[in-house]
Amino acid sequence: MNPISRFPVPELTALPVDIREKILAVQEKAGFVPNVFLTLAHRPEEFRAFFAYHDALMLKSSGNLSKADREMIVTATSARNQCLYCVVAHGALLRIYAKKTLLADQVAVNHRKADIGPREQAMLDFALKVCQESHNVGDADYLKLHAHGFDDEDIWDIAAITAFFGLSNRMANVISMRPNDEFFLMGRTSR
Repeated sequence: MNPISRFPVPELTALPVDIREKILAVQEKAGFVPNVFLTLAHRPEEFRAFFAYHDALMLKSSGNLSKADREMIVTATSARNQCLYCVVAHGALLRIYAKKTLLADQVAVNHRKADIGPREQAMLDFALKVCQESHNVGDADYLKLHAHGFDDEDIWDIAAITAFFGLSNRMANVISMRPNDEFFLMGRTSR
């Protein structure tokens, strides 16, 4: 089997207590440890910062973005950044949150042909613009998103999720982070 990272992956018992507890909590909830937790534990301070920001963006309860919206943004932009790990991992979460088995594949390949509505298309158009040409974002982008019910705080969230996962995508690619096999079946089988 291929390694999960080009860099050393620390033993769980060798990790600082707070990181080990976070990983064990994820394992308890998911039934396995996503490789991102193990690979980023290589640098404990960065692990803490990464997951603090991740959780602030992806687990927040305020705003008008659903969990499925957030995962849709990650899946679409990660596909554009050619990040296999994030497309597979967040595509699995998208299938679960949206309760649509084909949606993640559709969004990863071409969101404009996916089974989504105009609101989600506008959201993903904007996310991909932030992903590839954030220097061209302007008033027209805000007006289009406002017309679909997004407020300025939602727009910030879309941009922040896109930017954060741009970092994540690049690191996952550079360290050759391998997706867990468990992700491939998530949301595809009857629950």
